[in-house]
This record gives sequence, C-alpha cells and structure tokens, in this order.
Amino acid sequence: MGSKKRSNAETSEEVEKNHTDDGFMKKKKSKNVDDTDAAAAAETVTGAASSGKDMEKKKKRKASDKERKRVALENDGESKPMVVDSKSKEVPETSITAASSSSSLPELPLNYFRDLASSDASVREAAAASLVSRLQEIQKQYEMLPDKESVDGGLMLEAEKNDGLDSCAPHLRYALRRLIRGVSSSRECARQGFALGLTLPVSIIPSINVESLMKLITDSLSVSSSMKGQDVKECLLGRLFAYGALARSGRLIEDWQSDKDSQIIKEFTNAVIGLAAKKRYLQDPAVLVLLGFVEKLPAEAVVTHVMEAPELQKWFEQATEVGNPDALLLALKLREKISVDHPVFGKLLPVPFSSGNFFSADHLSVIGNCLKESTFCQPRVHGLWSVIRDMLLPEAVIQSEDVTFASSSSKKQKRNRKSNPIEEEATNNIRNFSEIFMEGTLLSSSHDRKHMAFDILLLLLPKLPASFVQHVLSFKFVQCLMDILSTKDSWLHKVATHFLVELMDWVKDDDTKRVAVIMALQKHSEGKFDNFTHTKTVKDLAAAEFETEDGCTLFLQNLMNLFVDEQHVPDEASNMKWPLEPSSMNSDQSQTTDDNSEIGSNEEKDSVGTTGNSDILKSWVIESLPGILKHAKLDPEAKLRVQKQILKFLAVQGLFLASLGTEVTSFELQEKFKWPKTATSTALCKMCIEQLQLLLSNSQKNENPLSKENGLEQPDDPVSHFMRFLSTLQNIPSVSLFRSLNEADEKAVKELQETESKLSKEERNCGLSADANKFHALRHLVAQLLLQILLHPGEFSQAASELSVCCDKGFSSSLDVPKSDGEGEADDEEEPAVMDVLVDTLLSLLPHSSAPMRSSIEQVFKYFCQDVTNDGVLRMVRVIKKDLKPARHQEDQDSEDLDDDEDLLAIEEGEDEENEEMGETGESDEQTDDSEAVTGVVPMAVDREVPENSDDSDDDDDDDGMDDDAMFRMDTYLAQIFKEKRNQAGGETAQSQLVLFKLRVLSLLEIYLHENPGNPQVMTVYLNLAQALVNPSTAESSQQLLQRIWGIIQKKIFKAKEIPKDESIELRTLASLLEKNLKLAAKPFKSKKSGVDPPEKKKPGVDPSKKRLAAWHRDNHSKKMQSAAWNRHKMISNLAQNSTHWVLKIIDSRKISETESEKVLDVFRNALVGYFDTKKSQMKIEFLEEVFRRRPWIAHQLFGFLLDKSRNAKVEFRRVESLDLITETLRTLAPLNETNQEDSKKTMKAHLKKLSYLIKELVANMPDKQAKRAQVRKSCGKIFQIVTSLNLSKSLLKSLGPEGQTACEPVLGDLFLKLKNSEH
Repeated sequence: MGSKKRSNAETSEEVEKNHTDDGFMKKKKSKNVDDTDAAAAAETVTGAASSGKDMEKKKKRKASDKERKRVALENDGESKPMVVDSKSKEVPETSITAASSSSSLPELPLNYFRDLASSDASVREAAAASLVSRLQEIQKQYEMLPDKESVDGGLMLEAEKNDGLDSCAPHLRYALRRLIRGVSSSRECARQGFALGLTLPVSIIPSINVESLMKLITDSLSVSSSMKGQDVKECLLGRLFAYGALARSGRLIEDWQSDKDSQIIKEFTNAVIGLAAKKRYLQDPAVLVLLGFVEKLPAEAVVTHVMEAPELQKWFEQATEVGNPDALLLALKLREKISVDHPVFGKLLPVPFSSGNFFSADHLSVIGNCLKESTFCQPRVHGLWSVIRDMLLPEAVIQSEDVTFASSSSKKQKRNRKSNPIEEEATNNIRNFSEIFMEGTLLSSSHDRKHMAFDILLLLLPKLPASFVQHVLSFKFVQCLMDILSTKDSWLHKVATHFLVELMDWVKDDDTKRVAVIMALQKHSEGKFDNFTHTKTVKDLAAAEFETEDGCTLFLQNLMNLFVDEQHVPDEASNMKWPLEPSSMNSDQSQTTDDNSEIGSNEEKDSVGTTGNSDILKSWVIESLPGILKHAKLDPEAKLRVQKQILKFLAVQGLFLASLGTEVTSFELQEKFKWPKTATSTALCKMCIEQLQLLLSNSQKNENPLSKENGLEQPDDPVSHFMRFLSTLQNIPSVSLFRSLNEADEKAVKELQETESKLSKEERNCGLSADANKFHALRHLVAQLLLQILLHPGEFSQAASELSVCCDKGFSSSLDVPKSDGEGEADDEEEPAVMDVLVDTLLSLLPHSSAPMRSSIEQVFKYFCQDVTNDGVLRMVRVIKKDLKPARHQEDQDSEDLDDDEDLLAIEEGEDEENEEMGETGESDEQTDDSEAVTGVVPMAVDREVPENSDDSDDDDDDDGMDDDAMFRMDTYLAQIFKEKRNQAGGETAQSQLVLFKLRVLSLLEIYLHENPGNPQVMTVYLNLAQALVNPSTAESSQQLLQRIWGIIQKKIFKAKEIPKDESIELRTLASLLEKNLKLAAKPFKSKKSGVDPPEKKKPGVDPSKKRLAAWHRDNHSKKMQSAAWNRHKMISNLAQNSTHWVLKIIDSRKISETESEKVLDVFRNALVGYFDTKKSQMKIEFLEEVFRRRPWIAHQLFGFLLDKSRNAKVEFRRVESLDLITETLRTLAPLNETNQEDSKKTMKAHLKKLSYLIKELVANMPDKQAKRAQVRKSCGKIFQIVTSLNLSKSLLKSLGPEGQTACEPVLGDLFLKLKNSEH
C-alpha cells in the first residue's frame, strides 16, 4: 500500500520491534538522552524502538544488535537454558524456556516468526502450522502445571498481568503480542504470514479471551501523536489485518452462539467501522473484512448486533453526503443478508427496497456521489459494481432473453410475444442508469470517471442482453468514444481501443449482439464512426459472416428501420412488412396512410430534404445492404429469400415515392411500404438504383446452376421478381416514380418490360438448350438497362430501342441470327445483320455504363460472340486503334516510330482511313508505304464496303469507312470525344475517357479470343492489337492500356491452345507478316529525345541554386524518357519474336508446297543477310537458334546459305556469334543415331567443303578477345566431334588442304590433333 520497505537484513525480532505502548514511551522520554549506549541497549532488550528516532539512533541500534548477536554466538556452546525474570528484559534469539528448574514447558523456537514473513506461501503456511502446534502443546502442559504463578513470575516476556490473558501460558501470550506487532510490518509478506499465524491459535486454543485480544490489538497498535505518516499507516493496516484474522478465526461466532447477549460482535463491528472511518484507503478492505464475517453470521446476529453498532449507523448517515461507495456496498450486502428494510440504511437504500426503486431517477441522484467516488481505487474496479451489475442484469432477464431469441426469430412471433414485467423493469433500470449516471455524471466529468464508464461497460458486457445494447451504447457514450479515438495522443486512447477490442470479441459469435452494436455505433455517429475514429470497427463487424438466415434478416430489418425511421430505431422489428412471396401481380388496389403531411414533389426533395448527416447515415445503410449476402453462409434458397427482401427495399426507396403520405399498403402484395417522413434526396435514390444494379449483377455471377441442370424452372429468379414487382408498384395510383421521364424514356422503359417478358417465356421454352443461357443473359442486360435509364434519363433510350429490336428479330429463329430478313429492301438498302446491330448497341452502352451493367454486357457478348460477324470484330478493334490527334510538337518525334513500328503491322483495310487520318493530323504520307506491301493480310476483312467519299471526307465521324447508320450506332461516343477535343486546349479529359473506353472494349475482345481460339478472325484481332501496341501514343496515353493489350496478345493469342487453321489466310499473307516481324526484331534502338526546351541565356541576378535544380529536373526527365523508350523497345522486340514463332506454328499446321516453303525460306535468307552484313541489325542470335530448334526444316534448308554468309560476313564479330547457330543446326542436321547415320553422313558430305572454308576463315582471323577465341575453339571441337562420329575426318582434312591444316594446328592444338589421329 505504498509503505516503505525494510531491509532484508532485519531479524525476526526487529519485525516485532516497531511500536510500544504509550507508558513505555513516557518512561523512555524521562531518561537521560545523552546516555546513548544505555538507550540503544534498552531498545534492543525491549524491542520498543520509537518511530520518532532519527537515522543516527537507528544506526546505533543496529550496531548494538550486531554486538548482541556476537555475544549470543559465543555462548552457544553452553547448554544451560537462559533464565529470564521480570527484571531482565533480554530475550534470547534461538528459543524461549521457563525460568523455574521444575518447569518442563517446551521451548518456543523463534525461527517460526522469521519464516512467517517469507515471500514463499508454502513456507509461511508451514511456519504457521508449526507455530500453532507448538503453542497448543505448551498451553496443554501449562494448564497441567500445579504452580502457574512461578512460571508467570519467571517469564513475563513483555506481558502485563492485566492484559486479560491470564489463562494463557507465557509463551502463548508472547506469541500473540509478537504476532499482533508483526501484522503491522511492511517487510515482504509479513502481514499475510503473521495474520495467518494469528488466525490459527485464536481459532484452535480456547484459552484465548477474544475481548482481551481485541483490547490487546488496540493497545499494541495504537497511534500516537508523535508518529509520522508512514508509521501511522502501518499501525492502521496492522489493526485491519489483525481484525481480519480475528474474523476468520470463527471465535466471534462461537462466543455469540454460547452467549447471545454478548456484545463482542457489536464491539467488533464498531472497531472495524471505526477503523474504516479513519482513512479512505481503509474503507474498501475493512468492508471486505466485515462482509466476510457477516456471510458466516446468522441473519439474527446481523440484525441484533451488526446493524445496531453505533459506528455503523453513523457511517451510513454520512455516506451519501461524503460519497462513500464502500458504505453503499455494505448496505446492499447487509440488505441482501437480512432481506428486510432497516432504518439504519438511511438514504442509501430506498424503502421499500426493489431494483426498480433503487435505479429510479430520484434515488440515483441521491447515491450519485457514492457511485462516482468509486474511482479512487482505479485501475481496479470497485467491488460495488459487481453487485450493481447483478441488480441491473438478473439471471431471470438473461435467461428470458436467450429463450426469446431462440424461439421468436420470426417477426410475427415477436409481435405476438407478451411483455414480461421482469424484462420491463430491467429495461427501465438500464435506461435510467445509462441516462442519469453514465451520461449525466461520468461522461460529462473527468478523465478518471470516463475511464470508470468504460470499465463499467466492460463489466456489464458478459451478461448484457442484445436488447440492452441500444441503452448502454447511448448517444453520449458513442460520441465520447469517437472523441477519444479520434485523438491518438489522448490519455484515454488506449482505454477506448481496449474497449473496442473487447466489444468486437464479445459479438464475434453472436449475430444478434453484433447487429445491435453496429446499429448503435452507426446511428449515434450518423454513419461516420469509422471515419471519425480512423478505425475499421463497423466495417469489420459488418463484414463478419452471418451463420443463420435469422441473423441476416435481423440485420436487414434493422437497416431498413434505420433508413425509414429517422428518430428512433425500435428494439423489435417495425410494422413494415416485407414478405417473401408476393401474390399475383396483374393489378393492385392500395391504401395510402398520411402520417404527416403531403410529401411533396420530387423536385422539392433536395431543397427541403434531410440534413447531410442523415444522408450519410442513409447512404451507409444503402451500401451495407448488398454486403449482407456477400458475408452470409446460407443455402441458396435462404440466400434467395434474403436477396428478394433487399431487392424490394431498394426498389421502393430508390424508384418510387408515395404521392400522398409516407405509407402505402398493397392489398395485392399484402405488404405495407413505408418511406421516410423527410423526403429522400435524389442522390440517395440514385445510390439505391446503383446498389440494385449491383445486387442483380451479383445474383447473375452467383446463380445456382442446380435447378437448371435438373430441368427445374426458375420463375422467381431476381430479375423476374424485380420486373414483376416494378410493374405492380407502377399500377398503384398513389405511388409514382421518383423522377419524371420524357416520352422517349417512358417508351423505352415499356419496351424493355415487354422484351423481358418475352425473353422470360423464350427461356422457359428452351429448357436446357444453349439458347437458354443467351436469353437469360439478355434478360439481365434488359433489367440493367432499364435501371440505367432511370439513373441517367435521356441517354439510353435509343440503345434500349435497338436492344429491343435485336431481341424481337432474334425470336423468330431462337436467336439463330439472320443476316437480313428483307424488310429494308424497299429503299434498295441492305439491312444490317442483327448481330452487327447487337454489337453496335453493346459498344454504344460501354462508355457510360456502370460496373454491373458492363458485367451484363460481357455476359451477353460471351454467349453471342460465336455469332459475331467479321464487320463486328473490325468495329471493336478499330476502337482500340482509335487515337486523338497528337499535339503538333509530338508529330516530329513520333513520326519515325510510327513509320518503323506501327505501319510494319498495318493491314490493307485500314489503309484508306489511315491515310485520311494522317492527312488530317499532318503525318507524312510515307507512313503508309509498308501497309501497301501487306496486301491481303486479312482478306476476309475486305468484304466490308468502303464508302466512296471516304477519301474526300474531312469529318472524323466518317474516317472509319463506315456508313452513317453504322457510325451513328457504334461511334457516337467517340465522335463526342473528338468534338470535346477540338473545343479543349489540352484534351486530357477526352483522352482519359477514350482510354477507359478502350479498356472496356478490350474485355470484350478477350472474351472473343477465349471463346473462339481457332477462328480466322483471331488474325484480324492480333494485327490490330499489335498495331495499337507499337503505336507510341498508346504508351504515352496509358501504361495500363499498354500492359492490357500486351497481356491479351500473350495469353489469348500466342499461348492459346488452338491456332487459326482456316485456309482463307493465304500463305503470302503469313510470309509478309513473318517478314515484318523479323524486321521489327532486328530494328535498332534509337535514343529518345528529351523534348525539353534548351536552357535559357544567362540572366544576371538568377540564383545559381535554382539553375542547378532546373538542370537536375531536365536530366531526371531525360533519364525517365530514355528508360520508357528502352522498355518499349524491349516489348516490341519481344512481340516480334513471339509473333514469329506463332506465325511459323500456323504455317507448320498446313500442308504447303515446295514453292510456298521457299517463300518462307526467302524471308529468313533476307533476315540473315541483314544480320551478317550490317551492324545496325539488333537480331538476337538466341532468337534465331530458338527458331532453328523449333523448326528444323528451316535450319536444314538454310544451312549452306548460313555457312556462306558466315564465311563472307562483312561484320567480323557476326562470324563468331553465328557459331552457336551453326553447331545447333549441325546437331539436328546430322543426328548421331545408328538408324540415320548414312543419311546424316550423306547430308554432311554435301556441306563439308563450305564447312572447311569457314574453319579456315576462323583460324586465319582469330578474334583478339580471349572469350571469343575460346568460343571458336569450343565450336570447332563440336564440329570435329560430329565429323569424327560420321567417319568423315579424312574428307574434312582433304577439304582443308595442307595450308588449312597448317593453320589449324597451332590455333586449335589438341582438338585438331585428335581429328587427325581419328583418321587412322
């Protein structure tokens, strides 16, 4: 308790030598103070060291102790027991014996007392047991002595004759006094050990008089005016421990039972309460001592003795004024013990006593001081709060709550459940306690009391029912919690964080409690708890998985109630009814309930709408609804039921409003729909629609295929349910759409509803056929488009009409898409194919579409992509190639890249529009030269008719070579971008929109390539994607777009399991593409110009540091540009190499003639000529090796040409580089197996002469670098090994001739000698 520790070197006697009675202290004062030695000796003998001695006297006393110990050790050899009389005060150290020679009392070893102060509990217990055993033995023998006076006279041991313990042996009287003094020591565990040592003798030895012992405790540990604060504290704590030992001994109860008129209990109560009244820190332990004693007492003794103690009555009277929580705790425990009202309780307890009266507003105001003053014992929680917790949350309420939630999961059962008086009283109690004490007293006070509020809640949590959470997590408490958590350097931040951790742990396995906590936190923070506290508390709670449908439904009901009822979230489900199964939806009769006044028009919503905070809370509710399904572990049927409830709520709140009131009852649906009294803002309505789109999109992704596989109909899938629900609400007279639509949008909505109905019938008629998936995907797209019209009126009506037309025209043949039905021939114009119109419609929807709608578009395209025409594919890839006009300063630096890269991969059908576009942008006409050389790359693409006026047109809307109708359908958004580009200086907005549009179209192309890997149109897609990839503007506009294109080419084209095998792609086209790829692979890297302005002329007065900074920025910018250019060059080179392998793979899949194969070989011959004759060629020899390894027939046909070019290479280092290519070709040309050895030998002989010329050229012009020389020797060694294995050593030596052999011997050494030796 904060007392000063004594040194471990103190002896057991020093523990008892803390205090003396007042009489001895008076004698001590009368002595001569100068006689210090005598004073020190007296202190040693009597053990009565005054607490007022200064440090010098203490040192002298310790020195005297050491001298006494030395003398005692010298006398250890003598076996005579020491005789102690009343005149000699000296006490021996080892043991105590009787003075009379006739006495046979056993010795009392003093080491028992030393062990009682040990920090080891087992040592203390053993010492106490040994001590009481020895004292029992001594007392028995003492009682048998005939002459007790002689023993008493010889061994007084500091005991006085009038201490009331005359019947006790001197040893026992000494032990009692020493034990009493020991409980006042703060050394180690002295108080615990000596208290235990005092308890046992009192409880076992009946000779000890309790009244005398209590007087001895008071006298021995009395407080004098000369004592300092620490000594006073030790005396008071010693008395408290002594009283505790006395209470635990049980002697008080035994004495009362033997004499019920005894006043010992009353005196004990007075003594304990009197002690508690002295100091605040004594109140709590004193009450615990008294409560422990009262628990063992009969109720009769409590009423007649404890309650009648004068000190107790006085203490209770002052409790409410001074704020005494311990008095309140004692009063509650005593009332629980006697179970009757008693006037001694005064104002502490109400009359009559009940939990309802105790927690009433009036009584809480009376005992408020007692409750809030319990903060003094922090960080420990006062014992009073455990009692109050049990009163607030009795077991009957907790059990009733569990039974209620177990048996009343449905709303109907909850409404019909009768109220329980116990529950009502407990609810009122917790509400009053939270409002009056928690909020009114603690949360508005100091940090310590706020800390106590958190501690009280943590104490309540384990037993707190879910229905009480809303009262405990009140508005003020949540606001306080938010304020603390928002400031990390707050003193209470750790306390609040710990509370949140415990709160989340409390609700993790209980959906009901989790929902209650989420609602309380969000309601009282206006939906901004996580934002204010910088945590993810609500997010993590809402993201936890719901194990049961009841938990999901409960969360959903609370969210809906929170959205509709702005004032209060009721405990039970509101009277809003959201049944799962609607009745027929043909017509409806309704009733409108006007709770307030007419709700007003939708145009007035934003002006008279809710506050920003309310909108934030409602927006959180809307965003949380779809997450319920995401984090729910439910079977498909249960998830569908929950999904329908969410769908209807979002539809009602987002799409409709009641014209005359806030509630509308639909008799047909047997439901009551409710809107907030304050009009919902347009922004919230749009958010509801967006979440509705997301809900339908998720249902499409997570649809259960079991019912379809089993051949079962799905009339109640989310789309059908939504469309019918929408139609039914539209027929209610008092319900209208949240916004008015123009004529075109109204017509489009009706068409889409009719289209969905037809599609639903067709889907059911198709059964398990593949067309059922097409119809199902279309139905989802129709629903998404309908919501998009309501979300963005005036933008999608035309697309909706076109989609309806596509669906109508496709019904006649179950979506076997007709090319033309002849209806458009009246105007001598060919009507576009339905599939082309569908593709155009999908493309026109992509720019403005939301993520759920894009998902539906991709699903539709997935099921229809096999029917996409060539024209449809070209329209998609042209979007990827589309580019805004580059800025004038970019044309010069990019024109060469466009010439060398992009046009290498240009295709014929793009020639006209490319010429036109380049003419508009100022590009050189020479950029189209390479495209002219690729005539017939994709012949099937030429079938599209090019408008005659395309060459003369300057309109961007016609530069793709399409007719007006097609351009209007597909490229409306692009035309809008170009127009915006002209009107803006930088065009950054238009560029970012175009990039976004391209990314969305790329998703469709990826689906097309995945579903049609062997389609000839894959080549068309590849050429256009590759051309877009090498276009410098692609990398400049978006790295994401560049990586996306590259990823699609790599994964969906080059690494596809199938390749285009259609013979319509001519070989000359493939050969031309192969040639362009090899040129691109050999293209050298050109450093990128920085494009920054030259440094300005020197100006006087300019800060040099600014110049250095500007130069650093220029240099850094230049390095970034160089790095980007190098990365782009590596990517293009990689593209060319992979494309080469892919084209060769296509060629190998065909049966080609010798003439056709010769065209392919000519391409590689030209590539080898460029490699050996120029330094600019960046062709990687590893790439050529890989080609020869994969296509041995190319290597074999070109081997002789390779030897010639290597021998006559104009660039010397190329000859050495090509050696690996030659040895690789030799390995495949002349395999070392016995079956083909003759053929290999014959083939080798044909090239032996050229091979010898190459060897002579190599040894005659050995490179200077050691690594290159080693490479020559290694390659020659491989050649010699192959020649030797084919027994052609003689022929090779003959071809080398004498001069060649002479040149080889010094250069090749042992390798050549081994070849010559193999000849023999």
